[in-house]
Amino acid sequence: MAGLTTATGPPLRIYGRSTQLHAIETLLNGVRAGRGGVLVLAAAPGFGRTTLLDHAARSFRSSRAGTVLSTRAVPAQSLIPYGGVHSLWCAGGAPRTPPEEAEALLPAVRDLAGGRPLLVCVDDVHLWDAASRAALGFAARRLDGRHPTGLLLSVAAHRADDPRLAALPVLHLDPLAPPDAAALVDDLTRGGAHTVVREEILRAAGGNPRLIRDLIVDLTPHQLAGREPLPQRPYEAGPPLCDSAPSPYAGSAPPYTAPKPLELPPDTEEFLLLVAAAHEPGAEDAGAEADLVQRARAAAGLHGAAPGPAEAAGIVHRSAGRIRFVAPGLRHALYTGAPPARRRAAHRLLASVLDDGRTPPLLRQLHRALAAEGPDAPLAAALSAAADAPGSAPHAQRAAALSVAADLTRPARERALRRAAAARHARLAGRPGLARELLGAARSESADARVRGAVELVRGQLALADGPVADARESLVLAAELLAPHDPDGARQARLCAMAAAWDMGDAAACLSALGAPPDAAPGSRAAGADALAEEYRAAMSVVMRGRLGAASRGLRGVVARGQGADEPTRLLRAGVAALVVGDLAAASRVNARALAAARARGMDIHVPQALEYLAYAELRAGRHARARAHAEEGLRTADRTGQRNIAAQHHAILALVASVEGEEEAVTAHAAAAARTADRHGLAQAATLAQWALARVDLSRGRAPEAAARLGPVVRPGPRRGHFAVRMLAVPCFVEASSLTGEGDAARACVAEFASWAAQGADPQAPAQLARCHALLAGPDECDALYTVALARHALVGGDFESARTQLLYGKWLRRRRRPGEAKGLLRDALVSFERCGARAWAGQARAELRATGEARTAEPPGGLSLLTPQQLRIARCVAEGATNREVARRLSLSPRTVDHHLRNVFALLGVRSRVELSRLVARSEQHTTHDEP
Repeated sequence: MAGLTTATGPPLRIYGRSTQLHAIETLLNGVRAGRGGVLVLAAAPGFGRTTLLDHAARSFRSSRAGTVLSTRAVPAQSLIPYGGVHSLWCAGGAPRTPPEEAEALLPAVRDLAGGRPLLVCVDDVHLWDAASRAALGFAARRLDGRHPTGLLLSVAAHRADDPRLAALPVLHLDPLAPPDAAALVDDLTRGGAHTVVREEILRAAGGNPRLIRDLIVDLTPHQLAGREPLPQRPYEAGPPLCDSAPSPYAGSAPPYTAPKPLELPPDTEEFLLLVAAAHEPGAEDAGAEADLVQRARAAAGLHGAAPGPAEAAGIVHRSAGRIRFVAPGLRHALYTGAPPARRRAAHRLLASVLDDGRTPPLLRQLHRALAAEGPDAPLAAALSAAADAPGSAPHAQRAAALSVAADLTRPARERALRRAAAARHARLAGRPGLARELLGAARSESADARVRGAVELVRGQLALADGPVADARESLVLAAELLAPHDPDGARQARLCAMAAAWDMGDAAACLSALGAPPDAAPGSRAAGADALAEEYRAAMSVVMRGRLGAASRGLRGVVARGQGADEPTRLLRAGVAALVVGDLAAASRVNARALAAARARGMDIHVPQALEYLAYAELRAGRHARARAHAEEGLRTADRTGQRNIAAQHHAILALVASVEGEEEAVTAHAAAAARTADRHGLAQAATLAQWALARVDLSRGRAPEAAARLGPVVRPGPRRGHFAVRMLAVPCFVEASSLTGEGDAARACVAEFASWAAQGADPQAPAQLARCHALLAGPDECDALYTVALARHALVGGDFESARTQLLYGKWLRRRRRPGEAKGLLRDALVSFERCGARAWAGQARAELRATGEARTAEPPGGLSLLTPQQLRIARCVAEGATNREVARRLSLSPRTVDHHLRNVFALLGVRSRVELSRLVARSEQHTTHDEP
């Protein structure tokens, strides 16, 4: 929310409105320069349109460039002809009667300004009477460059197409992007909100700034810090479960209230209640199915015109066969404001029209359950069975159904097990806050061992994605022990997740301990199907954790072969991990891409960031850095959205590595710092190791070998601070290069010996070539030629521009220093081309400098144009040239809008352009020349 104020401090900064602020500033600059203009801001309540108008008025006044007329419409003005014009006239302090002809309004307003530049701000102009809106629209359409008058108007989103304001430029305010909403929460709470509380606020507010503020204001300090339970959310994934359930957000006024009974006809009120009840749990943003609501309306005998007043009042709108409430929280207010008996009647009616044999049974059973007046064992069992049916519905809907079934269940143990099952589905749907709430309820209802095991399994999985991974491991090991006698499949899953937690910790011994013996290892017993694949994976990873990767290779390849055709994300992800561990990067890319598609198709949002992480990592190791960046950027967005900070840290580390290839020092530093923040708090050894490797690689690209060696020494050498066991070897070639360049090659010899053993196991296709390069860097003059030649031959077998070019660069440097410039030139030219092809700008600069030192002509980078930009600036410029707004650029590149603004200003300054149009033309010309210059 822009300009949000509190009782104890000044207005906060404006969040996530860079596009709107740019448009407003353009309008104001035009008025100051003597040009007229108009802009309409359209948004739902609470999205900050009033604050943007206030910001514009303050900015114009502070520049002392002219006069500001500012007024805010009120509902009463819609009843008085020309009441809106009169209020504007009064705001200007005019003593005479305002004009009542549309043609006379603009000259009269200019007279009020006394010939000076004038800014007119009208907030909520849709509340003006029709005559005033017509006059204002007539005046706005006749503003031109001869008159320094600017009109800045705001309207409700559903009134943006008012015909009286036709042809005026409209700028819509969307919900805040997740990073901007998170920044607002952090500022309002001064960073003191517990992680779960913060997630719940962000989820419940849906990007509405005013709603974020209202939710935070209603929380006590203890609730904010997570020491006391939160009140019920202002609107649930589904409606209240039974009459005895506490009223959502009891004791506080919701940010939106339902229309008063006299404001709408009775049939319209009943229609709105049907719409509120028909919203599918877990998918409130999708609204209610219009056909279902209309069938229920007809069955209830409501008038066919009942929806009209609600749509005219901007309460609901219809599109693409769905009916949605315009404002967040309005559905909740209407639903909870209705008496329980009316709510039950609405659900009973919906269940009756769904009883047609065509509707999936889960939704029908859910409405029947919500119509129940109290516990009902048969109904709870039927609903639970429908929710447990494989592929019956999205996981969010299944979570809501199982939660309702639990409320209808009397036996405490059975009720708690259903609650725990609901938590499992809530986690899979990417709703960690709801999952934790359900777990708390289940744990308090029963101390049964199976209940405790089910609760600890989900709790450990949540902590694995967002929490200290050592704690996650302990919860998962405990879950395995508790579930072993009752649920062997659940116990196996817990052990595999415990191994994943220990992997993130970088503790191979803990991985081995977590895997333990097979949960179903009774004599003569063997798992089948999916369980057989899980057992095969467990057995192979046990061998890996004993340091025998070569011996495990056959088992891992079997997991890949048998798992790659699955359609279940968990199986595919295991196969993807097996491919990464064994070094089959082609299979890793293929299988993890299938896992991503399967997670999306099944609505398992929790697995999407993980699949993108494995996919990005596979592309990174294969040298396809642009693809790795694209996957990691999307993975970072989805990890943030689903509250998985540990996976977000892994994506930051991957992005840091990609940026280190391209030589973007600022981006490397930012992503590495973001990865390290979470890694330090949650014990993520892998993310921390990758981040240090990225920082060292950018040091090397800038010629800072001593700094690179200092960073990597603790990571790759034996000792208590050593890096992650599975990735530290990947950084050894960088350490050897840095050590040799600083004249301390002896410090790297022990690492090379270990690297040679690791490379022999086939874990990384690039390792044999890198090993030969390491030997060349440490060898005497008589051996270097042969070793570099071997390295280049091995690079040719596996491809990869970046690593091959680094070997060519080092070999070329060595040849030049041995006074063999003729031989060096060819290698350095090849290195330069390869570096330029993969966007490694800083490394290309090194190759270009070496070529100049050999006497090579025409090695300078072409002056001017897009070559002046850094890779990050170039990406932003290209996005803007395609027509993307700053917010869209920020979302696409996983940056904050403020960072995009900063880079775009630098782009304008470097290229000497003054507008986005000029930038688009320059990019188009440059791309055209590049295409023509290609052979």
